[in-house]
Amino acid sequence: VIVPACVSVCPVDCLHFEEGVDRILYSDPNECIDCGACEPECPVNAIFPEDQVPAEWADYTQMNALWFTDRAAARAMVDAAKPAG
Repeated sequence: VIVPACVSVCPVDCLHFEEGVDRILYSDPNECIDCGACEPECPVNAIFPEDQVPAEWADYTQMNALWFTDRAAARAMVDAAKPAG
């Protein structure tokens, strides 16, 4: 299992994904302590405090929250926003 650096530095293990299924990582807003340890470790610079998410990435905030209640719907949203290929 290849674990991204941002996952391995999280002190509360709030970054989740299913290897081989998910194309992005999901941060559990109920587990995250906003320590910021993951931000500089993100290999694609995609982790932001919620109030600082760039406008072009705003839809991913909804996808992230949805994953914890409906993984299939969140994955469909990711696929629609950024088709695999």
